[in-house]
Amino acid sequence: MSSLLPLPPLPPAGQRTRLALPAGSSDAALLAELSQQSRPLLVITADAQQAVRLRDEIAWFAPGRTVALLPDWETLPYDSFSPHHDLISERLATLWQIRQGQAEVIIVPAQTALMPLPPVEYLTAYTFLLKAKTRLDVEKLRADLAFAGYSHVTQVYGPGEFSIRGGLVDLFPMGSPLPYRLDLFDDEIETIRTFDVDTQRSIYPVPEIRLLPAREFPLDDGGRTKFRSRFREVFEGDPSKSRIYKDISSGLIPPGVEYYLPLFFDHTATVFDYVGGEALLVQHGELMQAAERFWAIPRAATRCWPATATGRCCRRPSCSSRSTASSR
Repeated sequence: MSSLLPLPPLPPAGQRTRLALPAGSSDAALLAELSQQSRPLLVITADAQQAVRLRDEIAWFAPGRTVALLPDWETLPYDSFSPHHDLISERLATLWQIRQGQAEVIIVPAQTALMPLPPVEYLTAYTFLLKAKTRLDVEKLRADLAFAGYSHVTQVYGPGEFSIRGGLVDLFPMGSPLPYRLDLFDDEIETIRTFDVDTQRSIYPVPEIRLLPAREFPLDDGGRTKFRSRFREVFEGDPSKSRIYKDISSGLIPPGVEYYLPLFFDHTATVFDYVGGEALLVQHGELMQAAERFWAIPRAATRCWPATATGRCCRRPSCSSRSTASSR
Protein backbone atom coordinates (compact mmCIF):
# COMPACT_ATOMS: atom_id res chain seq x y z
CA MET A 1 0.00 0.00 0.00
CA SER A 2 1.33 3.43 -0.88
CA SER A 3 1.76 5.97 1.88
CA LEU A 4 -1.52 7.72 2.70
CA LEU A 5 -0.17 10.30 5.11
CA PRO A 6 3.38 11.09 6.21
CA LEU A 7 3.97 9.29 9.48
CA PRO A 8 5.36 11.27 12.41
CA PRO A 9 8.50 9.86 13.99
CA LEU A 10 7.45 7.18 16.47
CA PRO A 11 8.81 7.43 20.02
CA PRO A 12 10.98 4.67 21.51
CA ALA A 13 9.19 1.85 23.33
CA GLY A 14 7.73 2.99 26.63
CA GLN A 15 7.53 6.64 25.59
CA ARG A 16 4.69 8.66 24.10
CA THR A 17 4.08 11.49 21.68
CA ARG A 18 1.05 13.74 21.22
CA LEU A 19 -0.48 14.76 17.90
CA ALA A 20 -3.35 17.06 17.04
CA LEU A 21 -6.46 15.12 15.98
CA PRO A 22 -6.60 15.28 12.14
CA ALA A 23 -9.75 16.53 10.46
CA GLY A 24 -12.35 14.31 8.83
CA SER A 25 -11.18 10.82 7.94
CA SER A 26 -7.51 11.74 8.09
CA ASP A 27 -7.23 10.08 11.50
CA ALA A 28 -8.36 6.77 10.01
CA ALA A 29 -5.87 7.15 7.16
CA LEU A 30 -3.06 7.85 9.61
CA LEU A 31 -4.03 4.83 11.75
CA ALA A 32 -4.19 2.67 8.62
CA GLU A 33 -0.62 3.73 7.85
CA LEU A 34 0.47 2.97 11.43
CA SER A 35 -1.08 -0.50 11.15
CA GLN A 36 1.47 -1.46 8.46
CA GLN A 37 4.05 -2.07 11.17
CA SER A 38 4.84 -5.57 12.36
CA ARG A 39 3.20 -5.19 15.78
CA PRO A 40 -0.53 -4.92 16.60
CA LEU A 41 -2.13 -1.49 16.79
CA LEU A 42 -4.42 -0.89 19.79
CA VAL A 43 -6.67 2.16 19.45
CA ILE A 44 -8.70 3.34 22.45
CA THR A 45 -11.38 5.85 21.50
CA ALA A 46 -13.31 8.35 23.59
CA ASP A 47 -16.70 6.94 22.58
CA ALA A 48 -18.31 4.02 20.78
CA GLN A 49 -19.38 6.09 17.76
CA GLN A 50 -15.78 6.99 16.95
CA ALA A 51 -14.78 3.35 17.41
CA VAL A 52 -17.32 2.16 14.84
CA ARG A 53 -16.32 4.91 12.39
CA LEU A 54 -12.63 4.10 12.69
CA ARG A 55 -13.26 0.38 12.25
CA ASP A 56 -15.07 0.99 8.96
CA GLU A 57 -12.71 3.66 7.65
CA ILE A 58 -9.45 1.90 8.58
CA ALA A 59 -10.73 -1.21 6.81
CA TRP A 60 -11.37 0.96 3.74
CA PHE A 61 -7.94 2.62 3.79
CA ALA A 62 -6.13 -0.65 4.56
CA PRO A 63 -8.26 -3.48 3.11
CA GLY A 64 -5.52 -6.01 3.73
CA ARG A 65 -5.50 -5.48 7.49
CA THR A 66 -7.71 -7.32 9.99
CA VAL A 67 -9.60 -4.76 12.08
CA ALA A 68 -11.40 -5.92 15.24
CA LEU A 69 -13.76 -3.87 17.39
CA LEU A 70 -14.46 -4.95 20.98
CA PRO A 71 -18.06 -3.80 21.53
CA ASP A 72 -19.55 -2.51 24.75
CA TRP A 73 -22.29 -4.27 26.71
CA GLU A 74 -24.52 -1.27 25.92
CA THR A 75 -26.11 -1.38 29.36
CA LEU A 76 -25.71 0.85 32.41
CA PRO A 77 -23.89 -0.49 35.48
CA TYR A 78 -26.18 -2.78 37.49
CA ASP A 79 -29.11 -2.52 35.11
CA SER A 80 -31.78 -5.10 35.83
CA PHE A 81 -31.30 -6.68 32.39
CA SER A 82 -28.38 -8.30 30.62
CA PRO A 83 -26.60 -7.30 27.41
CA HIS A 84 -28.00 -8.72 24.18
CA HIS A 85 -26.77 -12.24 23.52
CA ASP A 86 -25.40 -11.23 20.11
CA LEU A 87 -23.17 -8.63 21.80
CA ILE A 88 -21.77 -11.23 24.20
CA SER A 89 -21.16 -13.52 21.23
CA GLU A 90 -19.32 -10.75 19.34
CA ARG A 91 -17.25 -9.82 22.39
CA LEU A 92 -16.12 -13.41 23.02
CA ALA A 93 -15.26 -13.90 19.35
CA THR A 94 -13.25 -10.67 19.32
CA LEU A 95 -11.35 -11.55 22.50
CA TRP A 96 -10.46 -14.94 21.01
CA GLN A 97 -9.36 -13.29 17.76
CA ILE A 98 -7.17 -10.81 19.66
CA ARG A 99 -5.62 -13.49 21.85
CA GLN A 100 -4.79 -15.68 18.85
CA GLY A 101 -2.97 -12.77 17.19
CA GLN A 102 -5.47 -12.67 14.33
CA ALA A 103 -6.29 -8.95 14.71
CA GLU A 104 -3.79 -6.41 13.40
CA VAL A 105 -5.85 -3.39 14.48
CA ILE A 106 -7.84 -3.55 17.72
CA ILE A 107 -10.30 -0.76 18.49
CA VAL A 108 -11.80 -0.41 21.96
CA PRO A 109 -14.04 2.40 23.31
CA ALA A 110 -12.78 3.87 26.58
CA GLN A 111 -15.90 2.74 28.47
CA THR A 112 -15.32 -0.83 27.33
CA ALA A 113 -11.63 -0.69 28.24
CA LEU A 114 -12.53 0.34 31.80
CA MET A 115 -14.60 -2.77 32.45
CA PRO A 116 -12.98 -6.00 33.74
CA LEU A 117 -12.74 -8.96 31.39
CA PRO A 118 -12.59 -12.69 32.14
CA PRO A 119 -9.06 -14.01 32.59
CA VAL A 120 -7.30 -15.14 29.44
CA GLU A 121 -7.07 -18.68 30.79
CA TYR A 122 -10.86 -18.84 31.18
CA LEU A 123 -11.38 -18.33 27.45
CA THR A 124 -8.78 -21.00 26.69
CA ALA A 125 -10.11 -23.57 29.16
CA TYR A 126 -13.74 -23.29 28.03
CA THR A 127 -13.06 -23.38 24.26
CA PHE A 128 -12.90 -26.61 22.26
CA LEU A 129 -12.96 -27.86 18.65
CA LEU A 130 -15.15 -30.35 16.81
CA LYS A 131 -13.84 -31.86 13.55
CA ALA A 132 -15.54 -33.87 10.86
CA LYS A 133 -14.55 -37.56 10.50
CA THR A 134 -13.63 -37.83 14.19
CA ARG A 135 -15.29 -39.84 16.95
CA LEU A 136 -17.76 -38.11 19.24
CA ASP A 137 -19.21 -39.15 22.58
CA VAL A 138 -22.62 -37.46 22.51
CA GLU A 139 -23.14 -37.63 26.26
CA LYS A 140 -19.71 -36.15 26.89
CA LEU A 141 -20.51 -33.39 24.34
CA ARG A 142 -23.75 -32.68 26.19
CA ALA A 143 -21.82 -32.37 29.46
CA ASP A 144 -19.10 -30.22 27.85
CA LEU A 145 -21.68 -27.85 26.36
CA ALA A 146 -23.46 -27.50 29.69
CA PHE A 147 -20.05 -26.93 31.33
CA ALA A 148 -19.38 -24.11 28.82
CA GLY A 149 -22.76 -22.50 29.60
CA TYR A 150 -24.75 -23.58 26.54
CA SER A 151 -28.51 -24.07 26.85
CA HIS A 152 -30.21 -27.27 25.69
CA VAL A 153 -33.28 -26.37 23.60
CA THR A 154 -35.71 -28.20 21.32
CA GLN A 155 -34.78 -26.00 18.35
CA VAL A 156 -31.72 -23.79 17.97
CA TYR A 157 -32.36 -20.11 17.26
CA GLY A 158 -29.55 -18.06 18.79
CA PRO A 159 -25.90 -18.17 19.94
CA GLY A 160 -25.24 -20.28 23.03
CA GLU A 161 -27.87 -22.94 22.25
CA PHE A 162 -27.67 -26.61 21.25
CA SER A 163 -30.08 -29.42 20.45
CA ILE A 164 -29.52 -33.18 20.26
CA ARG A 165 -32.02 -35.25 18.29
CA GLY A 166 -30.89 -38.80 17.63
CA GLY A 167 -28.05 -38.69 15.11
CA LEU A 168 -28.27 -34.91 14.63
CA VAL A 169 -26.63 -32.31 16.84
CA ASP A 170 -27.41 -28.63 16.22
CA LEU A 171 -25.01 -26.07 17.68
CA PHE A 172 -24.96 -22.28 17.60
CA PRO A 173 -21.45 -21.36 18.81
CA MET A 174 -20.81 -17.97 20.35
CA GLY A 175 -19.14 -15.66 17.86
CA SER A 176 -20.52 -17.53 14.85
CA PRO A 177 -22.88 -15.88 12.33
CA LEU A 178 -24.57 -19.22 11.60
CA PRO A 179 -25.40 -22.40 13.52
CA TYR A 180 -23.96 -25.81 12.63
CA ARG A 181 -25.47 -29.27 12.22
CA LEU A 182 -23.45 -32.37 13.05
CA ASP A 183 -24.64 -35.47 11.19
CA LEU A 184 -23.51 -38.51 13.15
CA PHE A 185 -22.90 -41.99 11.80
CA ASP A 186 -22.79 -44.21 14.87
CA ASP A 187 -20.14 -42.47 17.06
CA GLU A 188 -18.42 -40.53 14.26
CA ILE A 189 -19.09 -37.00 13.00
CA GLU A 190 -19.85 -37.74 9.35
CA THR A 191 -20.43 -34.13 8.25
CA ILE A 192 -20.60 -30.64 9.72
CA ARG A 193 -22.79 -28.15 7.86
CA THR A 194 -24.09 -24.67 8.49
CA PHE A 195 -27.85 -24.29 8.38
CA ASP A 196 -30.52 -21.59 8.31
CA VAL A 197 -32.44 -21.20 11.58
CA ASP A 198 -35.62 -20.17 9.76
CA THR A 199 -35.82 -22.87 7.09
CA GLN A 200 -33.68 -25.46 8.97
CA ARG A 201 -32.01 -26.25 5.63
CA SER A 202 -28.31 -27.03 5.41
CA ILE A 203 -26.14 -24.50 3.56
CA TYR A 204 -22.51 -25.58 3.14
CA PRO A 205 -20.09 -28.05 4.75
CA VAL A 206 -17.16 -27.06 6.98
CA PRO A 207 -14.25 -29.20 8.22
CA GLU A 208 -14.40 -28.06 11.85
CA ILE A 209 -16.01 -25.63 14.28
CA ARG A 210 -14.72 -23.80 17.34
CA LEU A 211 -16.95 -23.56 20.40
CA LEU A 212 -16.34 -20.56 22.63
CA PRO A 213 -17.91 -20.39 26.11
CA ALA A 214 -21.50 -19.17 26.17
CA ARG A 215 -20.83 -16.40 28.70
CA GLU A 216 -18.01 -14.25 30.03
CA PHE A 217 -18.18 -16.05 33.38
CA PRO A 218 -18.42 -19.73 34.40
CA LEU A 219 -21.66 -21.10 35.78
CA ASP A 220 -20.38 -24.58 36.58
CA ASP A 221 -19.94 -25.84 40.15
CA GLY A 222 -16.55 -24.17 40.50
CA GLY A 223 -17.82 -20.84 39.19
CA ARG A 224 -20.87 -20.82 41.47
CA THR A 225 -18.75 -21.77 44.49
CA LYS A 226 -16.31 -18.96 43.76
CA PHE A 227 -19.17 -16.48 43.31
CA ARG A 228 -20.79 -17.39 46.65
CA SER A 229 -17.48 -17.17 48.49
CA ARG A 230 -16.51 -13.81 46.98
CA PHE A 231 -20.03 -12.45 47.46
CA ARG A 232 -19.87 -13.13 51.21
CA GLU A 233 -16.45 -11.46 51.35
CA VAL A 234 -17.60 -8.30 49.55
CA PHE A 235 -21.10 -7.75 50.95
CA GLU A 236 -22.32 -7.57 54.50
CA GLY A 237 -25.54 -9.07 55.78
CA ASP A 238 -27.39 -12.29 55.00
CA PRO A 239 -26.60 -13.34 51.41
CA SER A 240 -29.67 -15.59 51.31
CA LYS A 241 -31.78 -12.42 51.08
CA SER A 242 -30.12 -11.45 47.79
CA ARG A 243 -31.97 -12.55 44.66
CA ILE A 244 -28.75 -12.67 42.62
CA TYR A 245 -27.00 -14.81 45.24
CA LYS A 246 -29.92 -17.24 45.39
CA ASP A 247 -30.26 -17.47 41.60
CA ILE A 248 -26.55 -18.14 41.03
CA SER A 249 -26.58 -20.75 43.81
CA SER A 250 -29.43 -22.49 41.97
CA GLY A 251 -27.64 -22.37 38.62
CA LEU A 252 -29.92 -19.66 37.23
CA ILE A 253 -28.75 -16.56 35.37
CA PRO A 254 -30.28 -13.41 36.90
CA PRO A 255 -30.58 -10.34 34.63
CA GLY A 256 -27.65 -7.96 34.94
CA VAL A 257 -25.32 -10.52 36.54
CA GLU A 258 -22.57 -9.54 34.07
CA TYR A 259 -21.59 -6.61 36.29
CA TYR A 260 -20.73 -9.08 39.05
CA LEU A 261 -18.17 -10.79 36.80
CA PRO A 262 -15.21 -10.19 39.20
CA LEU A 263 -16.92 -12.38 41.81
CA PHE A 264 -16.57 -15.45 39.57
CA PHE A 265 -12.76 -15.31 39.42
CA ASP A 266 -9.72 -14.94 41.64
CA HIS A 267 -8.58 -12.20 39.27
CA THR A 268 -9.87 -10.48 36.15
CA ALA A 269 -8.12 -9.21 33.03
CA THR A 270 -8.05 -6.07 30.91
CA VAL A 271 -7.87 -5.69 27.17
CA PHE A 272 -4.10 -5.21 27.55
CA ASP A 273 -3.76 -8.77 28.88
CA TYR A 274 -5.33 -10.07 25.67
CA VAL A 275 -3.36 -7.80 23.34
CA GLY A 276 0.03 -8.38 24.95
CA GLY A 277 2.93 -6.01 25.57
CA GLU A 278 4.16 -5.55 22.00
CA ALA A 279 1.21 -3.51 20.71
CA LEU A 280 1.45 0.13 19.69
CA LEU A 281 -1.10 2.04 21.79
CA VAL A 282 -2.97 5.02 20.33
CA GLN A 283 -5.28 7.12 22.51
CA HIS A 284 -7.87 8.70 20.23
CA GLY A 285 -9.63 11.78 21.63
CA GLU A 286 -10.00 12.96 25.22
CA LEU A 287 -9.95 9.68 27.10
CA MET A 288 -9.73 11.20 30.57
CA GLN A 289 -12.94 13.15 30.05
CA ALA A 290 -14.62 10.03 28.67
CA ALA A 291 -13.56 8.05 31.73
CA GLU A 292 -14.83 10.74 34.09
CA ARG A 293 -18.19 10.79 32.29
CA PHE A 294 -18.44 7.03 32.58
CA TRP A 295 -17.77 7.00 36.33
CA ALA A 296 -20.14 9.94 36.87
CA ILE A 297 -23.25 8.18 35.55
CA PRO A 298 -26.17 9.84 37.39
CA ARG A 299 -27.62 7.81 40.23
CA ALA A 300 -31.04 8.29 38.69
CA ALA A 301 -29.91 6.13 35.76
CA THR A 302 -28.67 3.16 37.78
CA ARG A 303 -29.30 1.24 40.96
CA CYS A 304 -26.42 1.27 43.42
CA TRP A 305 -24.45 -1.94 43.92
CA PRO A 306 -25.34 -2.43 47.62
CA ALA A 307 -29.05 -2.11 46.90
CA THR A 308 -28.88 -4.46 43.95
CA ALA A 309 -26.76 -7.05 45.69
CA THR A 310 -28.04 -7.18 49.24
CA GLY A 311 -31.41 -5.48 49.20
CA ARG A 312 -30.19 -2.70 51.50
CA CYS A 313 -30.00 0.94 50.40
CA CYS A 314 -26.73 2.86 50.50
CA ARG A 315 -28.63 5.66 52.34
CA ARG A 316 -27.49 8.38 49.97
CA PRO A 317 -30.24 10.89 49.16
CA SER A 318 -29.47 10.65 45.44
CA CYS A 319 -29.72 6.86 45.34
CA SER A 320 -32.63 5.74 43.16
CA SER A 321 -32.94 2.53 45.22
CA ARG A 322 -33.60 4.31 48.50
CA SER A 323 -37.37 4.43 48.24
CA THR A 324 -37.49 0.81 47.06
CA ALA A 325 -35.25 -0.43 49.85
CA SER A 326 -37.11 1.58 52.49
CA SER A 327 -40.43 0.05 51.52
CA ARG A 328 -39.22 -3.49 52.18
